[in-house]
Amino acid sequence: MPNEELQKMKDRIKVLEQKKRVLELKVSNEARKERTRRLIQKGALLEKYLEEESLSLKDTEKLTKSISGF
Repeated sequence: MPNEELQKMKDRIKVLEQKKRVLELKVSNEARKERTRRLIQKGALLEKYLEEESLSLKDTEKLTKSISGF
């Protein structure tokens, strides 16, 4: 009897660990999607207000660094 209970508890632990991994992956994916959306929005604002769509990535970095004071 105790062996059966122990096995049931081990099985339950495995199931809960799998659910935990699935939830952690979901949270990670949501955070990544939010960050991607935020970066796209900020990039769009940069292009809109600075009107510098033709700048290379490196030139855009130099421009934003000079504006930010770094």
